[in-house]
Formats: sequence, structure tokens, C-alpha cells
Amino acid sequence: MELDPKSVDYVLTTTRSVRLRLDFDRPVDPQIILDCIDIAEQAPTGGNIGSRRWIVITDPKRKKQISELYLKSAGNWMITARDRLSGTGHPNEKMFKSAAFLAENLQRSPAIVIPAIIGIHDNSGRPGLFDSVIQSAWSFCLALRSRGLGTAWTTAILSEADELKEILDLPKETTEIAMFPVAWTKGLDFKPAPRTSSREITYFDSYGMTFENGPAFPFAFSNGPGVAVDVDIVANKRDVWDLMSDINFASKFSNEFVGANWDQESPSIKLGDTFTGRNQNEHIGEWTAKCTIDALELGRLFGWCTGDISSPGARWRYELFDLGGTVRVRHRVILGPGNSGLTRIIAENPQEESKIIRNRLYALRQNMEMVLDGMKSSLED
Repeated sequence: MELDPKSVDYVLTTTRSVRLRLDFDRPVDPQIILDCIDIAEQAPTGGNIGSRRWIVITDPKRKKQISELYLKSAGNWMITARDRLSGTGHPNEKMFKSAAFLAENLQRSPAIVIPAIIGIHDNSGRPGLFDSVIQSAWSFCLALRSRGLGTAWTTAILSEADELKEILDLPKETTEIAMFPVAWTKGLDFKPAPRTSSREITYFDSYGMTFENGPAFPFAFSNGPGVAVDVDIVANKRDVWDLMSDINFASKFSNEFVGANWDQESPSIKLGDTFTGRNQNEHIGEWTAKCTIDALELGRLFGWCTGDISSPGARWRYELFDLGGTVRVRHRVILGPGNSGLTRIIAENPQEESKIIRNRLYALRQNMEMVLDGMKSSLED
């Protein structure tokens, strides 16, 4: 049987938690759920031991009990958060709107499915329990999607495991994994969600090592090698932005960056503004670099390139992500495609290109980590 990759990819890229578009008024034939479980049971399992169990709840009384328990576990908090964030433009406003909708309507679901597995997780780190059921549960979601049904991956109710076991008559030696409200969806026009490119979050050989283009191997300058680091900071995002956009802040923590001066008398931080950075390195020596602001979204993105803006020696970026109470800062650099001190060293030792690039990226990562750690300590202390 020849597979159509486009159809498979479409299901994979359009299956996610749906709440507002679940049709609670249209009945679902239990046989469809059984068909989807049959498919889910084809997922790999540790030791090939069939320990997964599926509980399908259609009884109105039990659905009401589960709904009340879900409200107790987190639903009431979701409803309060929705009401508090409504109309504020907060990044989590839409998420809480849909989460609260589900909490208020869970008992209307034609069916509620709870995958479980025989065994109790003992935090020993040994495989064979959660890693034998998570993939099956996700296959269940995919199978629903391919048939025009939807669900939402929920786990908040698991905080009330004892009461949930009592409602469902589950043995104590069984572990619940998730809860899925199952219903037909209103429409089928789901689209892939915005996600970060694989090239930005996939690392090769060592954490943080990226490639902008071309094959990942070898570590060649022409592939646009780079490095990225992240830190989560509990702070006001405005304060985080102020440090991100301060061209001299990094000099307090970096072993290489000495400092910088704006080339304009009163820079307002806009695209095209330039500054001159001063650097030192025991292997490269001392040097200055003209830097041009080439990426800017006030409050979210601050970036510059060194050298010729049309063919820079490197491109540096700070990105801010508001996680609602926590701010994530991503700091990354991409080398090239233009000439720099690094290309001079590679030209002198072409047979060592891969080693030279690796060493340079490791050194950059260490300094970038120190800068982000310094940012975190400055804002959280």
C-alpha cells in the first residue's frame, strides 16, 4: 500500500487540542471510538507488554461527576482567569477562553475517554510505564482527527486521582494518563499552527548548535552555523526588554565583549542605527566591529549584524517570549555569510574548518549563557 505523505502530514500538522469547536450536540457512535483505540493500540510499547487500558465514559451521571471533579481540580480557576483576562489582550487570553469553555461544558461531551496503564509510576527513571502509553494516547487523537472528530488533551483532573479512581472504579495499581472529551468538530478546516522553525530549535551534536541552511554536516561555514541559548526570567517584560536592548549590558558578564558606543548622538533604537562594539579574545586578539540594527520589534525582538549589512560577518538576536508571569529570552547568533576574523583563521587552516567552527561556537555559547544568567540574576534578585 502506497502512502500519501501529504494526507498523513495534514493530519499530523492539524491535530491539536480543540475546545470551542467541539460539537456537544451531535452523538458519537461508540464503535468509532473503539476503532480509534484499535489504531492507538498499534503504538509501540515497552517490552511489548499490553498494559494499556481505556475507559470510555458515556453515562450522564458519571460524566457529571467527572465534570464537577474537573471544575474542582482546575476548571474553576480557568473560568476565573478567563473572566479576569477578557479584553486585556494578554497572550493567554484566548487559551483561557477556550479552556474555561471546556470546563463549563465538559459533561456535555458525547464521550469522555481516559487512557490508563497498569502500574504505578515510582519516579525510578526506569522505562516502560508513561513511555508505553503517551504515544498511544496521541495516536488516538490522530485517529479521531482523521475521522472528523476532535478532543483536547487535558491532565488537570489527574491531581484528584483518588476521587477519579472512585468514580471510575479504577484499581489503585492503575495510573491515569490524560482525559479526552470526544466530539465531532464544527467544520474540518483546521490549519497548522505557527511554530518555530526546526532549524532554530534542532541542535546537532551538542545543545544549542544550529545550522541556517544546507546539510547539517560537516560543520562548514557555508552552512550558516550558529548557537542559541534560552533562559526563563520571572520579571516584568518591560524590564527584560530594557536589558535586551542595552548594547552595553552584556559587557558586565561576557569574557569577550568589552563594550560599545552608539554612532549616533541620540539613538532612538530603530532599524539602521549603528554602534561600534569592542571585543577581545586570547586567540583572536582585540578588535572592533561595526554593528547595524537589522531586526527590531519593540518589546520582542532586538538584533544586529556585524560588518556589511548585505553580507554580515555574524547576526545576533535577542528574542522575548511572554509566557504569562515568566519571560523567556532566547539569545542566538548565526555566523556569516560574510568575512570575519573567523573566516581568516579558517582560510589559514582549511583542513581544520570543522574544529575551528566547533570551538568558536562553544566559546560563544559559554559567553551567551553567562550574559543570560546575568540578566536573570539582575532582574530576579
